[in-house]
Amino acid sequence: MKKARLFAAFLLCSVFCFGASAQMQAQNTVKINSKENSKTQFFPLSELKEGMKGTARTVFRGSEPEEFQVEILGVVPGAIGPHQDMIVGRISGGGADRTSVFAGMSGSPVYINGKLVGAISYSFPFSKEPICGITPIDQMLTIFEQNQKSKSKATEPRAVSFAELAAATWKPDFPKNAAVSSALLAGSSANSALASVAGQTFQPIATPLSFNGFSQETLNLFAPQLLQAGLFPVSAVGGAAKMTALKKADETTLVGGDSVSMQLTRGDYSMAAAGTVTFRDGDKIYAFGHPFLSLGTSDLPMSESSVVTVIPNINNSFKMAVPEAMVGSMTQDRATGVFGKLGQAPKMIPVRINLETSRGQQETLNFEVAKDDFLTPLLLNISIYNAIVANERGLGDSMITLKGEIKVKNQQPIKLDNRFAGAQASQFAGISVAAPVNTLMRSRFDDLEISEITLDLSSSDDSKTATLERLSLDRTQIRAGETFEVQAFVRTDSGKIFVQKIPVRIPADTPTGKLSVSVGDGMAIQQNSALLQFVPKDLSELVSVINKVKKADLLYVQTYRTTNGAVIGANELPNLPPSMMATLNNDRTAGAFKPTVQTVVTEQSVAPADFIVSGQQTLSIEIIK
Repeated sequence: MKKARLFAAFLLCSVFCFGASAQMQAQNTVKINSKENSKTQFFPLSELKEGMKGTARTVFRGSEPEEFQVEILGVVPGAIGPHQDMIVGRISGGGADRTSVFAGMSGSPVYINGKLVGAISYSFPFSKEPICGITPIDQMLTIFEQNQKSKSKATEPRAVSFAELAAATWKPDFPKNAAVSSALLAGSSANSALASVAGQTFQPIATPLSFNGFSQETLNLFAPQLLQAGLFPVSAVGGAAKMTALKKADETTLVGGDSVSMQLTRGDYSMAAAGTVTFRDGDKIYAFGHPFLSLGTSDLPMSESSVVTVIPNINNSFKMAVPEAMVGSMTQDRATGVFGKLGQAPKMIPVRINLETSRGQQETLNFEVAKDDFLTPLLLNISIYNAIVANERGLGDSMITLKGEIKVKNQQPIKLDNRFAGAQASQFAGISVAAPVNTLMRSRFDDLEISEITLDLSSSDDSKTATLERLSLDRTQIRAGETFEVQAFVRTDSGKIFVQKIPVRIPADTPTGKLSVSVGDGMAIQQNSALLQFVPKDLSELVSVINKVKKADLLYVQTYRTTNGAVIGANELPNLPPSMMATLNNDRTAGAFKPTVQTVVTEQSVAPADFIVSGQQTLSIEIIK
């Protein structure tokens, strides 16, 4: 009887101890998964051996991470960069059997014996097995801790080109062109040398960029630029991301394995890049395990997100994620991942588009755009183009009228007033806003703050364009102070010719001699200017010059003569006396000014006509006593 009691007591103790042990293990697992902090243990890279097995976590559907298995195949030293190694593994089990490595998995944490190894971040395109590259966690932490202590250095303003401001074409200039698995063969032929090596090197797992409120035509047009930057365009389901206030984070917000979105725009238009959280340390978030866009220092909205589903794909499976509440901002984008801060709201640029369609319908769009030197112009270009094509026809000629302003804090607003015609009118409209914003963002002035952008767009189905065919003058000799008449003969696309009469007054102090009379569109006249490029001394000068850029849809009349002059900074100094020219250009000095032989006497714009006229013609007159 006594033995039976002892056995029962031993059995009860064993059950209790086993239960307590299981409970402690469950608590430890929860601690790793939902209450990550600086005490989380990391698995040393030096102790990693081939054949070791662990688990990884990512979201396949909804918002709860699921586990799957990872087998370590080895370590490749210096695969990511100098002193930046890559762990190679094979995934299996759970949802991974259906999806393999997929776009949006970047950052999925890998654990061995409950210790964090690193983030799944690289893949082999077209691989027959689910092989992945893992960025070691210590490399992710080290690079961000170093950059937290460094301060950004002040940079000098860069040169600004008038051709850039008035350009009809524009492409974003990212810090580097990221190569992604989904775009290895994009834009290349089957006979390209690139095709022979596709899939033979590890590539960063593509970052799916979900679009809400955008037409498929817009995605098709801008897909090459997005793919080149390392973004994988995905048409998302559901509504656009609301412009909500910053949500307060709790202990379950963005922990290892959770889906995280970097919102590029939010509101009526939503663009969000999705990835996975690797590790949370207090209010610090580490994710992706590879660069997002290699932006360096950044300030992008960081949001929770839910996954609709993961789409299996032979080339590159991808997840469709919908951004939810904003909880912080992504502040760094480096070689081994991205870094964010919870509870820190990013600075966004409010944009309002008032659209009047060719059918007389009125529509207002409100959204916010992320503030970034490289991203903001591209995002504006995409959004403005989409606002037009989503409500108008995509094929055929049309005319777009764009008016509005770009408000810059403590500066005069930049006025926008342009018309565009032809088959690419919608693209030109987007570029006309993206180009000056790009110049502002890249100017490197610390006091720059774009506070708001307001645009009024109207569209018509017809395209009224014409060409300046010839000029005539009512006389070829004129006295200073008098007015002569220029007749501009313009031919429309249909062959009809109409005449524009333009009176021009010569200043009373104009000396005798030959003058050239030139009539042309703003772009043609601008190209003949001596001031084609300048380095602004401050933000006020830059804003002022942007407002003075000639408009491509207007005709300008310019009279000028050949004299000695100079361009200093953003100022033209015409008709300088020989003594001044000798002072500027002597044996002891060089540079600092640009000599010019063309001095503008008069310049005026012609009132807008029903047609957008292009071309340039020049005649001569003589000033007599």
